[in-house]
Amino acid sequence: MLNDDMMRMLQLYREGYNCSQILMTLGLETMGKENSDLVKAIAGLGGGIGFTGKTCGALTGGACLLSLYAGKGMPDGKNDDFFSMAMIADLTDWFEETIGKAHGSINCEAIIGDDLENKVPTPACATIIGDTYNKIKEILLANGVDPTDG
Repeated sequence: MLNDDMMRMLQLYREGYNCSQILMTLGLETMGKENSDLVKAIAGLGGGIGFTGKTCGALTGGACLLSLYAGKGMPDGKNDDFFSMAMIADLTDWFEETIGKAHGSINCEAIIGDDLENKVPTPACATIIGDTYNKIKEILLANGVDPTDG
């Protein structure tokens, strides 16, 4: 059975968004925000950094989403880059242990294989995006950050 996040991910996929954009959009919506420029900018992470097959866009997009929650954005900002970097390290460790081991690499090329050439995500991508989003929420909560706060 599909939950609300999975249904929204499917809708975003059908609208042509890539993995990193889907994660960022879910995070923004959870915060009650919209930012089309940010969603557009993060498109360059999809397909392993511009569909070059490098590091999976779910991981890089997830790192950006964690930074959106906890990174420093203004000179007098309260958030701390070291705090967001610790959370990103947690996400990266988890990603390598789960996704990396399951696919032999954290690179998009290893995950979607020949479909990379056609920029076609595989069914594994939906699972990876969903699992990554759930892990991001888990990391945020474990660090005292409410995912609905922006």
